[in-house]
Amino acid sequence: MSIEARLQELGIVLPEAAAPVASYVPVVVHGGFAHVSGQLPFVDGKLVTGRLGEDVSLEAGIDAARACGLMILAQLKAALVPLDKVERVVKLGGFVNSTPDFTDQPKVINGASDLMVAVFGEKGRHARAAVGVPALPLGAAVEVDAIVAIAD
Repeated sequence: MSIEARLQELGIVLPEAAAPVASYVPVVVHGGFAHVSGQLPFVDGKLVTGRLGEDVSLEAGIDAARACGLMILAQLKAALVPLDKVERVVKLGGFVNSTPDFTDQPKVINGASDLMVAVFGEKGRHARAAVGVPALPLGAAVEVDAIVAIAD
């Protein structure tokens, strides 16, 4: 089954790829890998802001991380990387805007991780970091970046 068919089967419509908010490019393809810059969570076209452990619930954080994962896929497509050419999601880096006493960062980033497995199957299983931070760009609740192996 093609990845496009899999997305349809899952009822997933990818968002429009977001423009960079500073001096960087969203995706760099080099040496068989696509390096995707950190993506912010947009749900219904609106940036999810706030801090986990303060004004964002765990469930909303998981949804925000999933939205970051969707944006990673959208950025790959926008960079003309066919999703069927993904050989492996190698690594996700997850950053959670959270209070010092919030310790469920891994659960939050599961929103992006579980999406990759749902879309790519075993090729979606990856290494990962899930880190709590005191602030993220534009006040975002979550940010996720990716390294993806792609076929020639």
